[in-house]
Parts: sequence; structure tokens; C-alpha cells
Amino acid sequence: MAGLEKNTPAPTEIKLHKKSRLLEISFSDGNRFSFPFEFLRVYSPSAEVRGHGPGQEVLQTGKKDVDILNIEPVGRYALQITFSDGHDTGIYSWDLFHQYGLSQEKLWADYLERLEAARASREA
Repeated sequence: MAGLEKNTPAPTEIKLHKKSRLLEISFSDGNRFSFPFEFLRVYSPSAEVRGHGPGQEVLQTGKKDVDILNIEPVGRYALQITFSDGHDTGIYSWDLFHQYGLSQEKLWADYLERLEAARASREA
């Protein structure tokens, strides 16, 4: 697995907000992003979610109430997250968190459109 891009800002603070189901990450470039647990779960970088190539993504449904049970550092470049539905195979690099933060609004809108098109639900 690749490490960090050369110019990716480093995280300066990571906070897990269990009650509001948010993972907040502040970066050295001044950006601060709050990621709903559901967002992180449905956009897991794992092969189980992303597939093994373009067009092989698997739409995640019923993840509205998913919790984060555990977060483990992976070297100095990523986190591995264990979710309450048992999913624990995605490695979230600082690059990915930063990219997700910058495009979170569009990614979430895309996800909601795909759910609607599939007549699927965020509810479990």
C-alpha cells in the first residue's frame, strides 16, 4: 500500500465524537473536516466496497446508524476503522481523509442519488 503523497497536509488533531457519530480531523493546512460515521462506512476504501476496478463498486445500504467501535493507527500514514457492522478492512490514509474532506458534499450527494436509483435505503 502506498504511503503519503509528498504534499499532503499532516493531521494535527483527531477527535472521535461518539454521540454525534462524527470523526473530526484537523490538518496542518488549516482545514478541519467532520466525517459522519455513515459517510466513512459507505466510502470505505476496502475492496469489499470499492471492488477491484472501476465499475465494480458495491452500493452500501442500511448504514445510517453504524458506529465506530475502534480506530487503530496504521504506521504514520493512515487509520484502520472497525465499524459496528463488523466491517474493518479499509485503510484510510491521510491523503484519502483530506481528499474526502474537500469533496465530501459532492460524494454524499452522489451516494444519495445512487441509493435512490437503486430504490435502496440508508435505514438498516
